[in-house]
Amino acid sequence: MVDEHGAPDAFKNRCTNAALTLESCISYFIERISLNESNEDPKDNTLDVWLREGPWKPDVVISLSNLHSVRPWEPGLGSSFIDGISLVHLPKLPLPWPAEAVGRLDRSEDLPELVWLRITGPIEVDAVAAIVTVYRAQSDDAASVLR
Repeated sequence: MVDEHGAPDAFKNRCTNAALTLESCISYFIERISLNESNEDPKDNTLDVWLREGPWKPDVVISLSNLHSVRPWEPGLGSSFIDGISLVHLPKLPLPWPAEAVGRLDRSEDLPELVWLRITGPIEVDAVAAIVTVYRAQSDDAASVLR
């Protein structure tokens, strides 16, 4: 999420926490990908990626919105295993971007902090957005406890 009135490192911390959650998803499969493109305002574009390993691990959904870049993947492919997954914080100017992100987008003073999602495997996802949310379902053990 974009934190205009939050702590200075709130977005960076959110990206770091999301990246740590996704590190455990290397054995998961991409179950589904949904790209919703707005004809009126590109900032309304969203990308959702559903990850699943099976009933013994919680499902994970990665939701990106206010997309700045999405590189297309092969449509029509079914579920696909994941070879690699990363989520990288891309700070505002004047702070530098990681070397592999340089040239990815034209940088300007107006460009907000961004997040870069990359998933490799038979289906490759590559997207840059201003808002990220990672949802992790409760495990069956945690869900079985009444509160």
